[in-house]
Parts: sequence; structure tokens; C-alpha cells
Amino acid sequence: MPDSYASLKLENQLCFPLYAAAKEVVRKYKPLLDKIDLTYTQYITMMVLWEHKSISVKKLGECLYLDSGTLTPLLKNLEKKNYVTRKRSKEDERVLDVTITEEGMALRDKALEIPEQLGNCLKISKDEVQALYSLLYKLL
Repeated sequence: MPDSYASLKLENQLCFPLYAAAKEVVRKYKPLLDKIDLTYTQYITMMVLWEHKSISVKKLGECLYLDSGTLTPLLKNLEKKNYVTRKRSKEDERVLDVTITEEGMALRDKALEIPEQLGNCLKISKDEVQALYSLLYKLL
């Protein structure tokens, strides 16, 4: 392949190792999250709710980099599990608020060991994790 096409080689793409690494990390989460009956996107949603207790769907989407088309079915499933409730804001009917339930808060204790368990699966040092974390957030 001529040098002019080098930029089209997969090995020269930043997006590919990011994509493949993200997919691999989510794959490593799966058996850990299966134990508490959550998908990865449900898990990160619950993380935001454990912190904020109640949040608008719009703000939740901003925190997670997800659109409402992705969040709506996810939140419906969490509501079926009795982990969250969804209600229109009293101040503005256009705003939909999501609030964590007592059952949803209780799930936090079951999830407490997941970050450490995942960290043990990764073959990079704590310093490398911190550097990668910083770089990824710089990209975002």
C-alpha cells in the first residue's frame, strides 16, 4: 500500500483501540453485573442515581453521554425492577425526573466490590489507569 494510504490502515487509527478497549472492558463487567442483574448502561445509570438521588432525564443523559432514545427503555426497565421512579417535574411538565427508590439504593451495597473486581481484571498499573482516565476525559 502506498504511503499516501497509511492513514487508512486500521493500526494507525486512534478510534479503533478506543473502540476495542471499551468493548473489552464492558465485556469484563458483564459477569460482575450479571450477579446483580444489571446491564452496563443500567449500572452507569445507577451510579449517577446513587450519587444524585434524583435527576432530570436530560441531565442524566448529559452525565452519561446518552440520548433520550437510549435512556427511555433503559429507565423503563429499571422502573420495572423497582430501582427508580419517573415523574414529571412539578415546576415544569416538560421535564421528566428520575428518582432512585429504596430498592435501588440497597443495590449499591451489592455493587460496592465491582470497581475493585474489575480493576483486578485489567493488566495495567494504578498509575497507568490514572493516566488513561485523564487522557480519556481530555478527549471527552
